[in-house]
This record gives sequence, C-alpha cells and structure tokens, in this order.
Amino acid sequence: MPAARSHGSTVMNMRRSASDSTPHSRHLGLIGGLGVGATMVYYKAIAAGCIDRGKVPRITVAHAHAPTVLAHVSEGPDALAEYLAGFIRELVAAETELLAIPAVTPHIAIDRLRRESPLPIIDMLAASGQRLRDRGLTRIALFGTRITIETECFGALGPVEVVAPQRHETSEIDRIYHELATNGRTSDANTETLRRVARAICARDRVQAIVLAGTDLNLIFDESSAGFPAVDCTAAHVDAILDHL
Repeated sequence: MPAARSHGSTVMNMRRSASDSTPHSRHLGLIGGLGVGATMVYYKAIAAGCIDRGKVPRITVAHAHAPTVLAHVSEGPDALAEYLAGFIRELVAAETELLAIPAVTPHIAIDRLRRESPLPIIDMLAASGQRLRDRGLTRIALFGTRITIETECFGALGPVEVVAPQRHETSEIDRIYHELATNGRTSDANTETLRRVARAICARDRVQAIVLAGTDLNLIFDESSAGFPAVDCTAAHVDAILDHL
C-alpha cells in the first residue's frame, strides 16, 4: 500500500567522482527534515567523521514533512511506519546501503520499520542505550518532546532508571523543544531555562545525567557545552553511523 504523502521529497546525493582516488564510505540514506536543523547537524558531523577516517562521505537525504510525522505519531506507530516506508523506498531506489533517521520521535515506529525495511537501520535509541551502559549511568532524566519524556524514550534505553521531570518542567521542555524544531532557533532566555531545569533535576532527584533525547537540542548545546551532565543521543547515533560506514 503506498505511503501517504503530503509533500514531494527532496533528495540530495553526494556522488562519486571518477577522478577521485580517495575511498568512499558506504552509501548512507537519511530520512531528514525532522527538523531541518537537526538533519544539517548530522550531515556536517557525518561528513567530518568520514573525512577524519580517510573516506569520502556518500549520503542521500530524503526530506520528510515534520508536521505530517507529528500527526502520524498521534495516530500510532503503524500509521507513522507506513508514512516513513515511502521514504525508505526512495532511498532503496537511490541505491543506499543502510539507513538512519536523525530524529528521536520517529523511533516510536522503529520495530515495524526494522522488520519491513530492506535496508539495515542504525537505531538511535540502541546506540544511546549502549552509551549509557558504557558510561555506567543508571539514573537519568530526558529532555525532548513530551511524548519522548512521558514514554521514557519508548522504553528503549535499557535497564536505567528514568526520572520524570515535574509536570511544569516537562511543559517547558516540550514548548522550547517544539520552538527549536519549528524555527531552528530559540531565545537565550529559553536556553538558560533548559539549563536551570536540568540543574534543578540533577540536584533534587540525584540524577546522574540528562539525556539529550531530541536532535534539535544540538542547535543550542551538546555534551561539552550544555552546562550540566549530559548524554547526547545525536552524538551516540552519529558515532554508530560512522562505525557502520
């Protein structure tokens, strides 16, 4: 059954140059646009990581429509998986070899997508759970969309204790996150609000680290610049992608 589509997709492809003797990476497909700023964070980080490893990156991005994805999230994983499957078919047609989704919320459908995709999918949540285990972290809190926070990242982070922010804190985190995802930016005051909330949770609830479980958070800070103990899902995912490439 064809996937429901609200907009045509945009495809960007870094193609092999016949005169270039530098070895190329495996051909990566990204379902991007969720949001655009986060996709660019991935693009830059993967390109730089490939260059550091002596490879020319080969990347194709299929642009999904973020509001349509959010609408399907409210309908359930099957509706979302059906929509995203259309972009997987485009990436298969572009002869990509493996696939990643540079956004946390669409991973609510990852189990069905993994079963049905002809391409191997590099799972952000699996990579993030492994990073938590590698660092010996057992008590964390989440920053991201409300659904990511309230479902404890869909229960996919493994045997860690996830501490919920207070209700008003979740509302503030969700509000600021959606502004970031929609506009690609937020105010300095909102950035400081996130830092204040993170520090309060760490002190009050004895949380070892805040998991940055929303790729658009990388538009304002990362593990080194957050100003509080943080584990970055984007960084974990990019590292996993580079390992596969």
